[in-house]
Amino acid sequence: MPVNGNIVLIDDHVLLRSSLANLVKDLGYAVLFEADNGQDFINKLKPRFLPDIVLLDINMPVMDGYETAAWLKKYHPTVKILALTMNDNENAIIQMLKAGAVGYILKDTDPGELKTALNALIKKGFYYNDMVTGKLVHAVNHFNEQGNPIKDVLQLTDREREFLKLVCTELTYKEIAEKMNVSPRTVDGYRDTLFEKLNVKTRVGLAMYAIRNNIVQV
Repeated sequence: MPVNGNIVLIDDHVLLRSSLANLVKDLGYAVLFEADNGQDFINKLKPRFLPDIVLLDINMPVMDGYETAAWLKKYHPTVKILALTMNDNENAIIQMLKAGAVGYILKDTDPGELKTALNALIKKGFYYNDMVTGKLVHAVNHFNEQGNPIKDVLQLTDREREFLKLVCTELTYKEIAEKMNVSPRTVDGYRDTLFEKLNVKTRVGLAMYAIRNNIVQV
């Protein structure tokens, strides 16, 4: 069977990933390698042998799908990212597309749709099914509504998103500043800006916002 393209699978569920690898091969694609998470992917990636497509889960330890997509977009923008996840909410879809994904399908999808998605990425460079289109249309139609969390998520900077993730840890604000390589005053600025943007008043409020909007997973 001719090879339609080279693929890397990034998912921390080994059994599912193994089954997916076999399916991808049956569809006429070659699997370059598999990775448990984004950091494992980066460690295994050889810049001279880039994949055509990365099949990327969202919820993973160490380095999740959002971070991995953003890294690929920055360092290897020619690699096409197809999000493959169980997460079907608007925030997750929009965050992944913003991070660099050019397709988004669910893990319980029919193998025929996976084939369609892979072929579309190779030929057209993107794949948006009815679910994604519907979610995006709904988000756009309600974008200016007061309290729309999607609007808030889209307006967050990368550093604010990084700060929000660290807020959900046990690190102090001083330790967060060290982690982000900025001054404590800068971290105070991130905090105060987000208090105003997200209409919350405490660190707990920031953490709850991050969890509700899938910026962090618990």
